[in-house]
Amino acid sequence: MLSIPIAHAEGNYTCDDATYNQLEENGQIVFRYCDENGEITDAANPNGARSNIAGICNQDRNILGMMPHPERACEELLGSNDGRDIFRSLAKAVAAAAA
Repeated sequence: MLSIPIAHAEGNYTCDDATYNQLEENGQIVFRYCDENGEITDAANPNGARSNIAGICNQDRNILGMMPHPERACEELLGSNDGRDIFRSLAKAVAAAAA
């Protein structure tokens, strides 16, 4: 579970049933909105995104799209530093690919 700020009121993830099923089957749903206990509920979905989807990746898992803003969670002073974990994992993946 990560605490990542959101900064949207209108955007949300939508897709048809076939796309949703493909994303589920391929494990491409990377992030979902949840409550502080990790429960995925309607109340924890701030924008009405389908199935609480907050982030997805492509099949090769090298492209990520997400609604929350990890760049706004890089210092504890801002309320969370969980965004750093996302950026660190990206840097690690890039370094591994370059090696």
